[in-house]
Amino acid sequence: MVEKLTSQQVQEALTRLESWEFQPDRQALYREFRFADFVEAFGFMASVALEAEKADHHPEWFNVYNKVQVWLTTHDADGVSERDVRLAARMNALA
Repeated sequence: MVEKLTSQQVQEALTRLESWEFQPDRQALYREFRFADFVEAFGFMASVALEAEKADHHPEWFNVYNKVQVWLTTHDADGVSERDVRLAARMNALA
């Protein structure tokens, strides 16, 4: 079973995750990515999809043209887990 991070652990993780924030209403990490155009945004999403599939941990996301909004939460833990932190860091690296 995946364990939910404490509020303090989430805040500590956010200090290492540039541009991410915690959204308490969704119990999720959130970030909005902006790219030059749709092709770049879609390419980013395709790269993340491959990483997410390997990790068996999938983002909630929304895309319009050059913008990709992402929410990361672990449903089995009812909140943010280390899996979300790892995927957020990987997404930052891919962006």
